[in-house]
Amino acid sequence: MAHMNVKAQVDQAGVFLSKVAVEVNDFLNEATLSSLKRLNPEAEAYYCDILSTLRKLAVYSEDAAAVCRKIGQQQTFPQQAAQQTLHRIYHQCIEEFFTPKKDTWYENSRSAYTGKSSIVFHHEVSAEVKRLFSSLEKDFLTMREELEYTTSHQQMKMV
Repeated sequence: MAHMNVKAQVDQAGVFLSKVAVEVNDFLNEATLSSLKRLNPEAEAYYCDILSTLRKLAVYSEDAAAVCRKIGQQQTFPQQAAQQTLHRIYHQCIEEFFTPKKDTWYENSRSAYTGKSSIVFHHEVSAEVKRLFSSLEKDFLTMREELEYTTSHQQMKMV
């Protein structure tokens, strides 16, 4: 049973990450630093950090989606490799979305009570950035819930 649950999670994560990569790359292909800083010209470094973090998220998502596809195509399901992949996805993609290393935005933990977006930016951002995060947020929340148990279980095994 656990074998099938992990396989389903790998498949679900692969679809999710492919979608994330497409959406983020579409945004990055259209966005320019000039268009972002029109709202607040003094915050150029901040917008550079947003774009940098989104590029990293796109790369991590593309790589992890490819690994998920590869795992799903194998004749015998590699249980341990799949669990390690899910663990990596949780830490590199999910956590990076909610709490990026560059601290360009943060998660409002009270958002579930207020009905507002859980992502809060340190400076005012363009409507396009807000739309991107709004479209990604629900799926990231769902995927985080799916992977929290697997990740905590994997950490307990490592200890």
